Amino acid sequence: MSKTGARSTAREAALQLLYALEASGETERHVVSSFWRETPGDPEGRAYAEELFSGTLARLENIDERIRAASDNWRVERMSRVDRNVLRLGTYELLERSDVPRAVIIDEAIELAKRYGSEVSGKFVNGVLERVATEIGRTDPDTAPNEG
Repeated sequence: MSKTGARSTAREAALQLLYALEASGETERHVVSSFWRETPGDPEGRAYAEELFSGTLARLENIDERIRAASDNWRVERMSRVDRNVLRLGTYELLERSDVPRAVIIDEAIELAKRYGSEVSGKFVNGVLERVATEIGRTDPDTAPNEG
């Protein structure tokens, strides 16, 4: 599987892990072990999924604050569970994974939102993550303004 394919699958798994954690009330460890027992993943994708999941949880307060600031008139707690967790994953990657281009992170998040969310989830996620990325100063080298 290509690196891109493995990461796409990993993002999907990480979303499912975050969703399951919220829905079940179980411990992180229990959710992860149950998930992988039911859905074995390739080693590269599995490692990335677990990094996204645990990294998002470790920075959850900061991530939610950034989402709150970027989403006019929306409390994070009132967002759908899918939208909230897609935004959390995307925000985590924007903050922590400078090796992954901004556009890739946002496009992948939009695709997850469209696949698992409502009819308007893709547009909502796009708008919020674009604002988060801009507010943290995250640009892709090939899209940064030319200097000189």
